[in-house]
Amino acid sequence: MFNIEEELKKLPGSPGVYLMHNAKDEIIYVGKAISLKNRVRQYFRKSTVKTAKIEQMVSNISYFEYIVTDSELEALILECNLIKKHRPRYNTMLKDDKSYPYIKVTNEDFPRILFSRDMKKDKNRYFGPYTSAGAVKDTIELLRKIYHVRTCNRSLPKDIGNGRPCLNYHIHQCDAPCMGYIGSDEYKASVKEAVKFLDGNYVEVLKMLEKKMYDASEKMEFEQAAEYRDLLNNVKAIAQKQKITSDEFMDRDIIAFAEEGFDAVVQVFFVRNGKLLGREHFHMTTAPMETGAQILSSFIKQYYSGTPFVPKELFTSCEIDEAELLEQWLTTKRGAKVRIFNPKKGEKEKLVELAAKNAEMVLSQDKEKIKREEERTLGAVKSIFDMLSLPERNNYRIEAYDISNTSGLQSVGSMIVYENGRPKRNDFRKFKIKTVVGPDDYASMREVLTRRFTHGTNEQDEQFNSFNRLPDLIMMDGGRGQVNIALEVLDELKINIPVCGMVKDEHHNTRGLYYNNVELPIDTHSESFHLITRIQDEAHRFAIEFHRSLRGKNQVHSILDDIEGVGPTRRKALMKYFKGIEEVRNAEVSELAAIPGMNIKVAESVYAFFHH
Repeated sequence: MFNIEEELKKLPGSPGVYLMHNAKDEIIYVGKAISLKNRVRQYFRKSTVKTAKIEQMVSNISYFEYIVTDSELEALILECNLIKKHRPRYNTMLKDDKSYPYIKVTNEDFPRILFSRDMKKDKNRYFGPYTSAGAVKDTIELLRKIYHVRTCNRSLPKDIGNGRPCLNYHIHQCDAPCMGYIGSDEYKASVKEAVKFLDGNYVEVLKMLEKKMYDASEKMEFEQAAEYRDLLNNVKAIAQKQKITSDEFMDRDIIAFAEEGFDAVVQVFFVRNGKLLGREHFHMTTAPMETGAQILSSFIKQYYSGTPFVPKELFTSCEIDEAELLEQWLTTKRGAKVRIFNPKKGEKEKLVELAAKNAEMVLSQDKEKIKREEERTLGAVKSIFDMLSLPERNNYRIEAYDISNTSGLQSVGSMIVYENGRPKRNDFRKFKIKTVVGPDDYASMREVLTRRFTHGTNEQDEQFNSFNRLPDLIMMDGGRGQVNIALEVLDELKINIPVCGMVKDEHHNTRGLYYNNVELPIDTHSESFHLITRIQDEAHRFAIEFHRSLRGKNQVHSILDDIEGVGPTRRKALMKYFKGIEEVRNAEVSELAAIPGMNIKVAESVYAFFHH
């Protein structure tokens, strides 16, 4: 039995992080402190004036634990990571899990310009983040057309002269450095001009394209002139979008919020090198009685713990809690000084006010939309858990699995993840079946689940591994057979996770859930039914897509190819004579030897392959 009064006496006066648990062993709040002894005691001291939120939270605390750190900064970093991992009920939570695109210029002898979702600490140069993936791709395509930047992934100069130039060379969009038609210095000069463009210097490229357009027109090369005209218009469109917002040429994010009830919208304007590159809004679920300062502080912790780029300045719509500590943390992430300001006058204040108005507008417009989205996602998943009599969670994680194969071809498996009713695509995983020969869905599923949960149990302490979080519910694409396979694997690994099957009728439509040896019917008009259907369809789509991609790359092959003496001609003859692999497996040696192109030795090899 946990005695809170006794445990409070043991608290150290060190900095650290504390985790509050309820009676169901769920983490309901994560906080940090300069002195754990002083901070945690305040929650249970009757003389301390508490907000309604704190009173409600304290009434639900069954026990607490804590982690000692060397400094308050370390405590802040650990707090961010634990909040992101456990999503406690009484912490203000960022709903969106967005990633932003970057433009990467590689550090090679013949550099490339690439689309990237990550900004790494390497020798490559990154531009962004941008808010529109489509705009990034259009910009990269434009730069390739203007500056003839290569798109291939050949290792140059090692591969120069190997093979032939690609189509881009023949349509005059690449100068074929792969063939040695352009030297490294000349090629790098073109890339350098492209980098100037990415830095916002559009004047030179506009002059260059305009001159080429007029030159082509004078030579009566009107088709070429039209191409230059289109490129010119594209550059003007990009230049128009990135208007100057400051003459300081600074990287900064402008952050403001609007709130109503337990919903808040945070609006961020991204300013890079003095230009407004874009804006984005984020929905948050606020804790009761949360102040604006606490909302923005929570947003900054959660958002910048997950984004690779930190600007030099943050402008916020109000003074925020622990600004100095946050500046110290952001400075560590950026590797250079970061400042947080709350502008009170001038153009900077107007920018913050504009962000706040945008946040209010989004909150007003999206209020009903958010409510409907909550019903079809979090509301639907809660209904499923209620139907299965499973306890409530702070964060609902569901994993679903499917197998895809073609007769005689290697099987593949898929694992998809939904959190709070939304797909978490970063955690989707694909499996090539390694131990099963031929189409055997049960054996293939056993292998997939064993590999997934063996990884999961071995990697629980690896904080950022995608397998380290075990699901709250496993949904199998099928009925009793698939469910029993999953339960056997979990039992062998001594893992306790509820498993249900998504059962289909004779028309291949979802009709119910198989759980605890009972099939539970579902209202086909309910949001929970629609969510189950989406999960089932997504698991099936993801497996089929992987299977097709492997076949397209010739990485999935017939199991007959693994038999000594069977090449493409004999494989074709076998598949022409027999209807499928099962018939080949069941054939006698004499029957196999009688097929055109076969002989007794190869027939014996085929028979031995399937029977030994």
